[in-house]
Amino acid sequence: MITPRRTFLKGIAATLALPSLQQLRAAEGAAAAVASPTRMAFIYIPNGVNLDLWRPTGSGAGFAMSKTLEPLADLREHFSVMRGLDHDKAMAHGDGAGDHARANATFLTGCQVRKTAGADIRAGQSVDQIAAHALSGQTRLSSLELSTDPPRSSGNCDSGYSCAYQFNLSWINETTPAPAERDPRLVFEKMFGSGNPKEDARRRIYRKSILDFVMDDAKRMQQRLGSSDRAKVDEYLTATRDVEKRIEQAEKFRTEVPESLRPNGVPDTYSAHIRLMFDMMHLAFQTDTTRVSSFLLAHDGSNHTFDEVGVPSAHHELSHHRGNPQTLEMIGKIDRFYIEQLGYFLRKLRDTEENGKSLLDQSMIVYGGGIADGNRHNHDDLPVLLAGHGGGTLKPGRLIEAPKGTPMTNLYLAMLDRMGVKAQRVGDSTGEFGDV
Repeated sequence: MITPRRTFLKGIAATLALPSLQQLRAAEGAAAAVASPTRMAFIYIPNGVNLDLWRPTGSGAGFAMSKTLEPLADLREHFSVMRGLDHDKAMAHGDGAGDHARANATFLTGCQVRKTAGADIRAGQSVDQIAAHALSGQTRLSSLELSTDPPRSSGNCDSGYSCAYQFNLSWINETTPAPAERDPRLVFEKMFGSGNPKEDARRRIYRKSILDFVMDDAKRMQQRLGSSDRAKVDEYLTATRDVEKRIEQAEKFRTEVPESLRPNGVPDTYSAHIRLMFDMMHLAFQTDTTRVSSFLLAHDGSNHTFDEVGVPSAHHELSHHRGNPQTLEMIGKIDRFYIEQLGYFLRKLRDTEENGKSLLDQSMIVYGGGIADGNRHNHDDLPVLLAGHGGGTLKPGRLIEAPKGTPMTNLYLAMLDRMGVKAQRVGDSTGEFGDV
């Protein structure tokens, strides 16, 4: 007799969620064998791009891959390039300078933010939080917010705009941002911890893995599973252990700074940090810990440097390129660096099976920024990719041209509909974007 899912989960789910297993679903009966859930994620790139290197040529399914997007060539059938999507509310509209703050705060809200450096901030509920609210209670976490930047919620960051706008992508409501976490260790604990801070701290002190708390249950369960499910549990536990070991490695070999100033588990290199955060998002989707996530790769206006790809100059400073060919070449290298990190994440989703399909089949991933050309600070025809198949509701593999003046929030409305979330509007939306 196969142990019912709830019996097994009683011993394991308190600390670790599991991927969907065929045999456990069968044990619960056909009524429980529902389709895999759809996930959505939003990934933000700062400071605009080198548009000449970013934009593909051609049209429809016959578009030619651009130099910047070349690292995604093997994923061509899994994403579309969007053209013509605008964020009008990121424009000044009489508020003067502050395009970086507006770009960040408007990207998921579609709202004109109040220009203030004080506590009276106001934006709007972001698309991810609209979905999180509607899906609340169906997963352990309603949403997962990630960043590589330290959090900031006050102060003047951009021409009279509060730092809350520039360092937060997700907004619970018009006055409350959803702070993102940059420390992979804290993300891991949030996702897989026991919920008891003292117990989790005790485990860290004794260097015990979360998996050690559940491995006996898992091994007993594997003996009762079919070969495919046994392999899947083993693959998942191995992947989770690998992430935990990488976090511990980062903690062990981090640069020596005062303990009060040093974040736990943040790798020394930017690419390793980004990929570890992508691993967190992948695990969150794989285990159905959450179905909604956002990732601020860096805040708009970021002056991050990119020695890993031979660009030691600050990103924001480079973005004001003034048409200089050498500067534009360096911007292109940065753009390609970010695309390579995206490719890492999309391949992990593509290579993870769930109910006969892949996680990428079951996901919708928006990748883009709120500024097109960093020199002009324009917010129209933004650089945007839409990856995944949305549970079979999307038609990727194309260059999609939106009608002139299309709000990006129209795309968000269409995505919410595919999540089963009925929303009348998102920010400045005028209706669902139809051809995705």
